[in-house]
Amino acid sequence: MRTLAMLKRVLQEMLRDKRTLAMMFIAPLLILTLMYFLFQSNNNQTADLAVRHVDSTLIKAIDNDNLKIHHISSDDSAKQLIRDHDYAAVMTQKGNKLTLTLQNSNQTKSSIIKKSLQAGQIKLKTQTSVTALKTQKEAIQKLQQQLAILAKQTGTQAKVQSSLPNQQKTTTKNYSVSTHYIYGDKDTNFFDTFLPVMMGFVVFFFVFLISGIALLRERTTGTLKRLLATPVKRGEIITGYLSGYGIFALIQTLLIVFYSTYVFDIQILGSSWNVLLINVLMAMAALTMGLFISTFAASEFQMMQFIPIVVIPQVFFSGIIPVDQMAGWLQAIGHLMPLYYGANAMSDVVTKGFSITQIWPNLLALLLFATLFLVLNLNAMRRYREV
Repeated sequence: MRTLAMLKRVLQEMLRDKRTLAMMFIAPLLILTLMYFLFQSNNNQTADLAVRHVDSTLIKAIDNDNLKIHHISSDDSAKQLIRDHDYAAVMTQKGNKLTLTLQNSNQTKSSIIKKSLQAGQIKLKTQTSVTALKTQKEAIQKLQQQLAILAKQTGTQAKVQSSLPNQQKTTTKNYSVSTHYIYGDKDTNFFDTFLPVMMGFVVFFFVFLISGIALLRERTTGTLKRLLATPVKRGEIITGYLSGYGIFALIQTLLIVFYSTYVFDIQILGSSWNVLLINVLMAMAALTMGLFISTFAASEFQMMQFIPIVVIPQVFFSGIIPVDQMAGWLQAIGHLMPLYYGANAMSDVVTKGFSITQIWPNLLALLLFATLFLVLNLNAMRRYREV
């Protein structure tokens, strides 16, 4: 009976908590639906390959639905062309030597290009073999016809030898491929290229969670209520919280960045200071967002329930799935995610060597998100006191 009484009490509490019920039963369905559309819209990934002075037969052989070939005539270096046009690779030819320069910031695209090149070379050799066999077949047929005629004449042997057709040897170029990598090397794996994104996500997630729970504890313990009873203004309260939590968020950000850089030995093509700046701005956006979201939670358990709705969807738009190949309405959702801009900036600096002048739109977006949630935090304070 006591167990039934406890069961009844738990059920009654859960039924009264509509938000918890919604998070338990509706949120998982929303996440699964989002994942369905995300992966449905990314079945075919394409890689941009720029070619310069490459045989047309080879280009035709490697062309396929997953490869978008750009014919270029610029004398700029492959590295410069990749940075200026965001090509996945640049291939040039000198004699029988092919030079393939891979951006290598996306392992899938690098794999598409290398496999397409291998398949193209095999295709050319196969076509050459088929052509040679066809030529030999025609020569044998002609020889048989001549033998049938000469068999009726004298001096057959001499005439047969003199009438053998001159066959031209069909050959194909044996290309030698020299592969260079702008980011990483041939042993670079998916984790190496995705680590910059994960670094930003870890910073964003933990700052969001800790700041939200910390302010929530201030409310549930009555500290915020007592503070609001004083003449302190809303702006001063929010600024104080942001400054206090911001110090620890900065320390956490520095720890994560330096740990990822030196322990995992991550290669950074751009400036390390830009990497630090991006993560600090992501921490600011996460801090203000966490404080704002915490105003809608009545307990730490409810704060945790916001993670599937607020944080997890941002992972899918951070670069793990190419956003530019999603459906239009999914791309629009991605542009509403702070982590989308932070992850883009991180990938551009770490794997492509972008400077601050090239990533400033992403930095500005993060700053705008932080400002937006700061304003929303000020307005949210009105729920507790008009100052």
